[in-house]
Amino acid sequence: MTSVLSRISGSAPTFSVEFFPPRDAVEEGVLWRSIRELEPFDPAYMSITYGAGGSNRDGTIRSIARVAQETTLVPMGHLTAVNHSVAELRNVIGHFAAVGVRNILALRGDPPGDVHGEWIPHPEGLTYAYELVELVRSLGDFCVGVSAFPYGHPRSPDLETDTKHLVRKFRAGADFAIAQLFHEADDFLRLRDRLAAAGVDAPVLPGIMPLTTPRTLHKTIELSGAPAPEWLLRRLEPLADDKQAFRAAGLDVSAELCERLLAEGVPNLHFYTFNRSKATRELITRLGLVPVRA
Repeated sequence: MTSVLSRISGSAPTFSVEFFPPRDAVEEGVLWRSIRELEPFDPAYMSITYGAGGSNRDGTIRSIARVAQETTLVPMGHLTAVNHSVAELRNVIGHFAAVGVRNILALRGDPPGDVHGEWIPHPEGLTYAYELVELVRSLGDFCVGVSAFPYGHPRSPDLETDTKHLVRKFRAGADFAIAQLFHEADDFLRLRDRLAAAGVDAPVLPGIMPLTTPRTLHKTIELSGAPAPEWLLRRLEPLADDKQAFRAAGLDVSAELCERLLAEGVPNLHFYTFNRSKATRELITRLGLVPVRA
């Protein structure tokens, strides 16, 4: 099975895409239409998220198994420690391996119901993401990714502490990291510099959500954990009642962000798709990331 690390380590920039497991047959149809639409663009890999508290565990495994068996894509499954014993985690990791998935994004995860609530580990489970990384690596030949936070994890008291926690995940065996959403390229580049200063040279990939609607703008602000810069709000908020104008301006902003990151040597752009493909296809075409066919 091809590893994510091998796919993002070439000389040419690449992109990847993230989906979430469908809740019903209608959503499954939407998901698979998007997967098939993006497959010819040859993303470095594609991932499927894991529900809070393991609520979508079976859906994640089922969907990622189908990707592994029915497409040419390189699949990566998400895994969290929320509400899972070590035995249950071992079982899930075994399921991934059994269906041909050898790339795992290892996350501690958020408390179910309230992402800002108190973290309570399973009595027979794990407390930290680095422990999950160690567990995955102990169970076979897996490529392991972790999360990173340009503005620091909400529970970290400062960026120095946050960087130490991230470095610990790499020391535990992580191969790469995906950064949570951010607003400006410099926010991400400072994260990369902090890791380099700590002696970590593993790839760190920026998470990008194409700004196509006011909802995606607000979601980016929410998930980043940081207020949007005034220039961004001035540029997009006046267009909130004009869908076409907002979408056009939002994709301009997203493309400009991606262009700056690529110019700075970032190896891969990781797109959150909301299980849709159109905006991502438009951006990668605009950025020149479409593979050349012989």
